[in-house]
Amino acid sequence: MPKTRFKVDLTKKMDQQDVPGHNRWHPDIPAAFSVNAGESFRMECLDWTDGQVSNNDDASDIQHVNLNRVHVLSGPVYVNDAAPGDLLVVDILDIGVFPEAEWGFNGIFARENGGGFLTEHFPEAAKSIWDINGIYATSRHIPGVSFAGLIHPGLIGTAPSKELLDEWNRREQELVDKDPQRVPPYAELPNKDSVVLGSLSGEKFDQVAREGARTVPPRENGGNCDIKNLTRGSRVYFPVFVDGAKLSVGDLHFSQGDGEISFCGGIEIPGWIDLKVEVIKGGMEKFQIKSNPVFRTSPVEPHYTDYIVFEGVSVNEHNGKQHYLDAHLAYRRACLNAIDYMKTLGYTGEQAYMLLSTAPVEGRVSGIVDIPNACCTVAIPKDIFDKDPFPESR
Repeated sequence: MPKTRFKVDLTKKMDQQDVPGHNRWHPDIPAAFSVNAGESFRMECLDWTDGQVSNNDDASDIQHVNLNRVHVLSGPVYVNDAAPGDLLVVDILDIGVFPEAEWGFNGIFARENGGGFLTEHFPEAAKSIWDINGIYATSRHIPGVSFAGLIHPGLIGTAPSKELLDEWNRREQELVDKDPQRVPPYAELPNKDSVVLGSLSGEKFDQVAREGARTVPPRENGGNCDIKNLTRGSRVYFPVFVDGAKLSVGDLHFSQGDGEISFCGGIEIPGWIDLKVEVIKGGMEKFQIKSNPVFRTSPVEPHYTDYIVFEGVSVNEHNGKQHYLDAHLAYRRACLNAIDYMKTLGYTGEQAYMLLSTAPVEGRVSGIVDIPNACCTVAIPKDIFDKDPFPESR
């Protein structure tokens, strides 16, 4: 078993750990430890909210989550000999839950506190707790379903250079300036509230807190991509922007549907992840992997073969307005069509919404060339239900 190089205490917040992690991106956040190319190691992770959500039936903790705290990440890891222009090759060897925390949570965030993909339809906070039994998840809040989890890190990435960080902040500020009062906002800008920056202190802490990019979106360094198929057995090729690469990881999910549509969208868990790193010198230029990671899929995935599939096209559900090849709108319509159908199975809209976020649902951009409608699909595995969901069986 790889040696544990980053350890967490589940009874403590990230800034109270013996070696704190961080919740902002910045090149000057100091490394928590270093490794050599070819080395394998284990990192333990807190859940993305830093322990703000409890295993109970009360959704008030979801309603009042402090989003300035998220995501708390383990790391950074300094990889010896990695330099700007290289590729950092990361093998995900294994991932698991802690024996003392075999449960996870999913939620719908209130519109005023982050919202989600379907905020206009589900503006109030809700929560589901999921019990983890080996490879399977069940929930007392969404009865009648059980599925195998595809456990993965929702967030993994390398540190940006100062130039790249400045570009992130510039372009996201420009977006927010379009409508500074928008709820939820167009982007989460640097914010000193609830910052965790490893071992930094004093004036350097204040500087990095002012400049550090939020970990909310995916960016060129990887980050919060929430790709459910990036799991044990996957290999990722990350661009390196700073000396040592400074790899960080967190936001572990026991399972998730494509799109993580409820925002607090997978089955969120604390846990551990085993990684192995290699370095390809000059790999960014050689393989033209300059602005976003590339990864290979894993041979280990849940074996579902029969799906009930819902389509959506790019027509606004509120006013019937036609949009031109809008995949975001088409995927929303597919999700809403799936939710309406699951209501006929006895689920509330909120339960169906959370199920789309947690089960191993497959999302596709099925058509993006046939003007004027993009077509997206949402495919739900039939066998996660304890009863056949197809119309002819009911």
